[in-house]
Formats: sequence, C-alpha cells, structure tokens
Amino acid sequence: ESLKIPSFGAADEINLNNLVKVRSVLKPVVEKRGAKLSYMPFFIKAASLALKEVPIVNTQISEDQSHFTFKGAHNIGIAMDTAEGLVVPNIKDVQSKSIFQIAQELAELQKKGAANAFTTADLQGGTFTLSNIGSIGGTYVSPVIMAPQTAIGALGKIAKLPKFNAKGEIEEQNTLYISWTA
Repeated sequence: ESLKIPSFGAADEINLNNLVKVRSVLKPVVEKRGAKLSYMPFFIKAASLALKEVPIVNTQISEDQSHFTFKGAHNIGIAMDTAEGLVVPNIKDVQSKSIFQIAQELAELQKKGAANAFTTADLQGGTFTLSNIGSIGGTYVSPVIMAPQTAIGALGKIAKLPKFNAKGEIEEQNTLYISWTA
C-alpha cells in the first residue's frame, strides 16, 4: 500500500554543532529531572516545527489518492526495532510539548517496546514518521512512507567531519545525514 503513494526522495547533511552544544548544557538538567536526553527529542520537536511551516506534509492521503486530509495534531511516529519486528508508535500532539516532555514520552515508548507492551492508541493516529538508522551506523536510506501518511524522515548517524566554514577554514563539524521521502 505504501509503495503506491506517489513520492520522491531527497537526502542532505545538516550541521549540528549548535545542537550538540545545547544538548550538552540541557542533558544534565534533564537527567536531574529523571529523563534521558538523546538527540531524538530535538529532532521530533524540529519535525513538528517544520510541519507547522509546511502543513501539506502533515496530511493523510485517501486510499484512492484523490484527496488529502490536513491534520492539526502533530502525532510523530518513531520507528522502533523490537523483538516483534519494526513498529511505529507515536508521540501525540508534539506541537504542544516541550523537549523535556517529548524525552519523557519517548522513554516510555522505548520501555513499552522492550516489553512488547504497546497499546493500540500508541500505534494509531500517526501523521508523520521519523526513523533513526544512525543507531546502527547508517548514513542514507530510502525510507518508505507509512500509508496513509505522506512523508517520512530517516536520520543517519552523526559524524565528526572536517568541513570548510564561511571563512574558508577547515573546522570540525558534527554532521547529521538525513533522508526524506514525501
């Protein structure tokens, strides 16, 4: 069903130097509050902010592909590899949540995944999906849209690479590889 959705793919690299600095400051604060702060909550929130700017991406396509339904809520699915296979639970209403709240909910979904304890509500209602192939060392991939959604992002690994800055000098850059299908 997903392969019937007309789509295109794109891939790019993103400089994460500023995000690495912000996370290093926030990580101990969030840990004192009892949560783990990976990069994923930032990516989930960034996806929500992008969906706000480009709402056509937060749509669902009808089965006959004749119309789109715009979704107000940003229910962002997170592809997870579990003992039962790949599942995509989602964090509901990301547009109204903080990075800390997203981190807490992500941790809860990860616990449910490890225990194979997802509820139907955890798995339904997703409007956009992120997949993290970076955890297995991947860079680029061609992610497949999960019908009836109309887009998916796949996050590759974060690599420290030598890059030229605006002055033409070589500097270390934390580079994220990212792939999109929409």
